[in-house]
Parts: sequence; structure tokens; C-alpha cells
Amino acid sequence: MSDIVVEKIVRPERTLSGSWLEVIASNLDHHRATFLWKCEGLSDAQLRQRPLESSALTLLGLMRHLQGVERAWFQRTLAGATPRFFPYRTYVNAAGDEWYDESDPTSARDVYEDYLTACAESRQVFAQATADPARIVPNPEFGDTAVRFVLQHVIEEYARHVGHADLLREAIDGSVGE
Repeated sequence: MSDIVVEKIVRPERTLSGSWLEVIASNLDHHRATFLWKCEGLSDAQLRQRPLESSALTLLGLMRHLQGVERAWFQRTLAGATPRFFPYRTYVNAAGDEWYDESDPTSARDVYEDYLTACAESRQVFAQATADPARIVPNPEFGDTAVRFVLQHVIEEYARHVGHADLLREAIDGSVGE
């Protein structure tokens, strides 16, 4: 068995015209695949590396975070459901934010499978949860917001963390790409 966690990733083409929701859904899938593309071909140990002296971020920590983003925003906020979060070990950083502890023994392969499951769950609730993009949903972080804002915020999360992943991957093995 290979020690590579994320095998070959094919990023989907983005929808450039169509309904707003079609464009958003395709952009989300493109960002999800781009994040995984940054993790492609790496081992458990490489995904856990903290290659930047100035940061505690790891690709595996970002993957754990993004499964939480998927479940919190799609299932809890948009669908009003109670998501099943995997009980990853966390700590509170100097800024007071909770983050994922790399001493968590969960294998990178299991984290990857959990991330894929979270994305599939989000896709399952997407159509129903976004049927009315102007619908206002309770949001403890920002105050009551429209569904449109939540979708844009998830894309913002991915854009920021794909940028982090790009820097981490380059620092791990020199791989670069958009």
C-alpha cells in the first residue's frame, strides 16, 4: 500500500455562465479540488509538516479545518441540521482561536476521507439549502445573514486557505502552481 494519501486530483472546469447558484456550486467544487491538488502525492508525514517557521499551519490542519467549514456552514447554518463533527484534538492558540493539534493520532488518510465525506454532505444539502438565496439564516459569527453571504463566505474561506496551501506545498517540496 502506498503511503501517498491524496492520489491524482482532476480539477473540474468552472461554470462561467449560468445561474448564480450554478456558478457558485462550480466554483466551490473547483476550490475544493484545488485544495486537494495542493495535497496530492504527499505522505501522512508531509501533510503534518510545519514547513514555515513563522506559522503553525499544516496541510492536514487545513484539511481538518475545511471539513469543519463545510459542516458548519452548509449543514448547521444553511440546512439547520446538527452536523457530525469528527472529534479531532484541538488547542487554543495565542489569538484565542481553536485550531487542530497535530499530535492528534488520526491518520491523514482518515482525515482525507472525513473531508471528502463533509464535501459530499454539503453537495447533498446544497440545492435545498440554497433554493432561496435571499433567505436570512441565523449566524452567531456575523449576525443574521442571507444565504448568498454564507456561500460567498465559504468561497472566501477556500480562497484564503488554498493560498495558504500553495505556500505550504512549495515549502514542503518546491511544487508550485496557480
